[in-house]
Amino acid sequence: MFKLPITTIALIIVCCGSFIGPMGMAAVNIAIPDLAQDLHASAKMVGWMPTLYLLSSVMFMLPCGKIADNYGRKRVYAFGLGLNAVASFMCAVASSIEWVLFWRFVQGAAGAMIFGVGVAILTSVTSNKKRGVALGISAACVYIGMSIAPAIGGWLTEIWGWRAVFYSQVPLVLCLLLAIKLFLHGEWKSEQKTRFDWWGTALFSLFAVCLVFGLSYLPDLIGILLLALSIFCLGLFIVHQSKSRRPLIRVQMFLESRVFSMSLSTSFLMYASNFSLAFLLSLYLQYIKGFSPAHAGQIILLQAVSMAIMAPLAGKFSDRIQPRLIATMGCVIVAFGFLILSQLSVDSSTAYISGSLLILGIGFGLFSTPNNNAIMGSVSKNELGVASSSMNLSRTIGNLFGMSMVNLMVHYYLGDQTFSVQNNQALMSTISLAFYMSLGFVIAATCISGLRGRA
Repeated sequence: MFKLPITTIALIIVCCGSFIGPMGMAAVNIAIPDLAQDLHASAKMVGWMPTLYLLSSVMFMLPCGKIADNYGRKRVYAFGLGLNAVASFMCAVASSIEWVLFWRFVQGAAGAMIFGVGVAILTSVTSNKKRGVALGISAACVYIGMSIAPAIGGWLTEIWGWRAVFYSQVPLVLCLLLAIKLFLHGEWKSEQKTRFDWWGTALFSLFAVCLVFGLSYLPDLIGILLLALSIFCLGLFIVHQSKSRRPLIRVQMFLESRVFSMSLSTSFLMYASNFSLAFLLSLYLQYIKGFSPAHAGQIILLQAVSMAIMAPLAGKFSDRIQPRLIATMGCVIVAFGFLILSQLSVDSSTAYISGSLLILGIGFGLFSTPNNNAIMGSVSKNELGVASSSMNLSRTIGNLFGMSMVNLMVHYYLGDQTFSVQNNQALMSTISLAFYMSLGFVIAATCISGLRGRA
């Protein structure tokens, strides 16, 4: 009887998880206007939907990576999938925006388990010479999920309403859990089990919470105090990790490898620039341009389609060419895309928007996989779970920081008002400022990427 090698099975499982996760995030962005109208949610409350998901992911990313290294990466991965299904179902049956926000927070914790451990499983079963290809295929599945999600989210919202977007994830996750049970045999974990660092987890969680709420309350005094407390907690976390016998992450890893630390910094800035794009364009296309959810989703998917095409090619090249060179080229292309998009106006054509999204997708596809390959290739096998979580943490903190800044802009320009035609000018000001901010992030990332050194 023909039997697939464990490497292939693991790749299929992780790719399916990489496909399902982004579908939940990207599809929900398209459903936000319909959800806001149905639940009578203000602009400020709607802005917290992606932000709380990211906050939870940041809080749980490192702990999940450490638990996975100690107790089994497949076990944590499967538990995350199950929790994601439960949270999706509860979002679908929620009767108020407050309950949706609560279960989005839970869903973020599930996402930390899925994304924080999936790459570690792949790296555990794949040889060094084929790691870039495997990571490229996994990244392509993320982008394919992002490609399909806006369109599917738009169609589901138009036909059955926003709740269908959450319901649709449940059967997909259940099928994947069954596949893991039947086909993915074995477990992968560190040879050296260490005790869990509760103090480190508490300090890092407090840092993330204070950062998000501090940014949301600026320029009030409470916002400044919370940001100061956030910086203080981050400093304590770093000191604690450097002295702890059982750290969540060895801070020495950042000193031991310049490639590791600078690649993570580049990842932070690039994802800070990109995550809010789908959220902002969903509002722009539906409120300012008056497009239907399905039409808006079809336009937004162009970026993800081009990313899905480029990511596997870039991963294959990064096994032969220095990842730094390919990733830096991708950063330059993304900067050009945001330069075009920063000139967006009320009268911009669909072709103008589509062209800028294609450029962004090509650039980001060239950047992501080589950068991931550089990170995972710069650590020992005993720390693959932590490295995978660190890689996803840099991405998620970048997403969280960028979305928190956009949240601040939404609070400033719109506050407790609901989205409507009367507030289009304020919404347009928010979008323009956010794209200029993204351009600044990408320029800084390009400089750091070029200086990281050879892998």
